Amino acid sequence: MAYRCANCGNKTRFDVVDSVVRRRFHHYSLGGELNIEEEEILERTVDSVTCRWCDRSDGIEEISSSIPSE
Repeated sequence: MAYRCANCGNKTRFDVVDSVVRRRFHHYSLGGELNIEEEEILERTVDSVTCRWCDRSDGIEEISSSIPSE
């Protein structure tokens, strides 16, 4: 998902606060170093989006992104 600010026209800079529930495969080395080998996002909720240019959140629009999400 991409965003656009209707107040100032910004399409590139936003502060996005989200809540994520994820499952991770933690693989610890014998030395105790963590390596996350797999991650699955089970649920994601966008809590707020604020424009970095005008610092407003009341005019944020969701737009189609031309870049595929991973």
